[in-house]
Amino acid sequence: MLESVGALTSSPWIYAVVALSVLLDVFLPVLPSGVLVITAATAAAAGTTSVAADAAGAARNVTEVPSVLALILCAATASVLGDLVAYRLAWRGGARLDRAIARSRRLTSAQERLGAALSRGGGILVVIARFAPAGRSVVSLGAGASHRNVKEFLPWSAVAGVAWAGYSVGLGYFGAHWLGATWLGTALSVLALFVAGAFAALLMKRPAAAAAAASAPVSVPTPS
Repeated sequence: MLESVGALTSSPWIYAVVALSVLLDVFLPVLPSGVLVITAATAAAAGTTSVAADAAGAARNVTEVPSVLALILCAATASVLGDLVAYRLAWRGGARLDRAIARSRRLTSAQERLGAALSRGGGILVVIARFAPAGRSVVSLGAGASHRNVKEFLPWSAVAGVAWAGYSVGLGYFGAHWLGATWLGTALSVLALFVAGAFAALLMKRPAAAAAAASAPVSVPTPS
């Protein structure tokens, strides 16, 4: 697998690339940051196995591989920083951003549910949204646009970043150990990440559907 990911995974630049990808995907959700994190973690697992196999033999040059702990810290930190940047930009967005959010049912709904969740002291929605496609963007922008207190939002963003980074790195690392550092093992790890994202998206939509049903007008038949 190390050959397939190329020289990038054997260079300290892998951390910069991972950090930049995770930082920017709050604005560009199409960036494959999760796939990149899993691939780097797979390379780390393959390199660890190679070093262990060579430990009893003669001394030889071993290709540097990413550190699993460094990958988690790098991805989690970049995730929180990206959330905070999006939050601050939305906070200062002014009337134009407010109008844009008002035109988006998804952003409006997320803004309302996030406000209610943070007010109750239960920002688990922030954690769930981190796994959903574009959920991180919706929640971070919604929190900033609604001028939520940063002390309410930031701790949950940190929990979300650590949870997502740990899950993504764990998929790549343990997937490589269990399934082998092959394209098939990596593909199954990426699939597990997408499944978690689909489940998170479903959890985010269910409160919205319940709220819409509750607010819908009820027609009462009149006696003939």
